[in-house]
Amino acid sequence: MYNIQTLNKISAIGTDIFDKSKYAVSDSPENPDAIMVRSAKMHDMQFGENLLAIARAGAGVNNIPVERCAEEGICVFNTPGANSNAVKELAICALLLASRKITEAAAWAASLKGTPDAPKTVEGGKSKFAGPEILGKTLGIIGLGAIGGKIANTAVALGMNVIGYDPYLSVNAAVQLDSSVKVVTDINDIYKNSDYITIHMPYTPQTKNTIDAEQIAMMKDGVRLINLARGELINSEAVVKAIADGKVAKYVTDFADDVVLGVENIIVLPHLGASTPESEDNCAVMAANELIDYIENGNIRNSVNLPNASMNATGTKVCVIHKNVPSLISAITKAVGDEGLNIENMVNASKKDFAYTMMDVIGDVTDAVANDIKAIDGIIRVRVIK
Repeated sequence: MYNIQTLNKISAIGTDIFDKSKYAVSDSPENPDAIMVRSAKMHDMQFGENLLAIARAGAGVNNIPVERCAEEGICVFNTPGANSNAVKELAICALLLASRKITEAAAWAASLKGTPDAPKTVEGGKSKFAGPEILGKTLGIIGLGAIGGKIANTAVALGMNVIGYDPYLSVNAAVQLDSSVKVVTDINDIYKNSDYITIHMPYTPQTKNTIDAEQIAMMKDGVRLINLARGELINSEAVVKAIADGKVAKYVTDFADDVVLGVENIIVLPHLGASTPESEDNCAVMAANELIDYIENGNIRNSVNLPNASMNATGTKVCVIHKNVPSLISAITKAVGDEGLNIENMVNASKKDFAYTMMDVIGDVTDAVANDIKAIDGIIRVRVIK
C-alpha cells in the first residue's frame, strides 16, 4: 500500500484516480511515498526515505526545494498546461482591465449607493473612466508556452497585432501559434514595440526582474503591463516609479506585495490565475496520473528536477537516479551483468547534474543486485519494479 499525502486541498476528481486497493490518500499519513501539493511551502520540510515523488498541482514549483529533492532521489513533477486556459482567460480579462478603467468605474458606481439621483450622476461622471480599445494595438508576449501561446492566438482573434519572444520555444508550441504571430529573437523588440506586455515564464534566479527600470525605459510611453506568472519577474519598485512618471499607464498583477498595493493605476488580484474549478480538476488529474505512472512503472513525465524518460518492459524494471558523471552507466550495467542477468533494453536521460537510467532486465533481480548498484559512487536511488 502506497501512502499519498495531500498538503493542500486537492480536487477529488484527481485523488479518486488512485486505486484504493493500492493507495491510501490523506493529509497526514506516516512516511508518505508521494506528496500532492499546490501552494504549501515545503522548503523547511524534512523528507523520509520512503518519499519517491512530489507532484505540484500547477506549474510553478518555487514552493518546493527542487534541487534538494533531486539530491535525495525525489522526483518533482508539475502539471504544465493543465491550468493554461484559466490563466489565458484571466490574461484577456487583464488586457481589458488595463485599458478601460473598469475596476475604478465599478468602485465609483458602487460608492453612489444611497445618493439621490444616482443614474444621472453615473451618466455625468462616466467620461473620467474612458480608456482605449485593444483592437489594432500591439501585444508583446514574453514566453510562448502553453499559456502564452493560447493568449497569442486569442489576442489575434480579438484583432491585436501580436509579437512574442521565447528562446525555448518548442516545435509543438510553435506549430500551434497563429501564423500572424510574429516571433522575435531579441526580447528588446518586445519592449520597444508593444502597447501591452504580458509575461509568462518560470521564475528562476536568472529570470528575476526580467522587467526592471532598464527595460521600462525602452518601452513606449503609456505602455500597459500584465504579470500573471510570478511576482518576482517584474520589479515592483521600478513599475511604481514608472507609473508615477507617466511612463507606464497601467499595471495588472496577480501577485500582491506591499509596494504595489493601493497604488493608483495598479490593479492587484489575489493570485486568481488558476482559480477555476476546471483548472483545479485538470491539475489534480494530471498530478495523480504522473505519480501513478512513476510509482508503478518508473516512467517520468513533466519532471522539473529529473529528465523525462519512459520504457515498456518485458522483464523487471531497474530504475536508477544518479549523478550525471562519466562511467556511471558502465558501472551500473556491469553490476547487473556480473550477476548473470541480461539487459534487454535500456533508456538513459540526463538533466543538468542528474541522470535517470531505466533497464529492462531478464532474470531474478535480487536485493543483492540492487545493493550492488546502490554501492556505486554517484548513485542516489535504485528502484526495482517487478
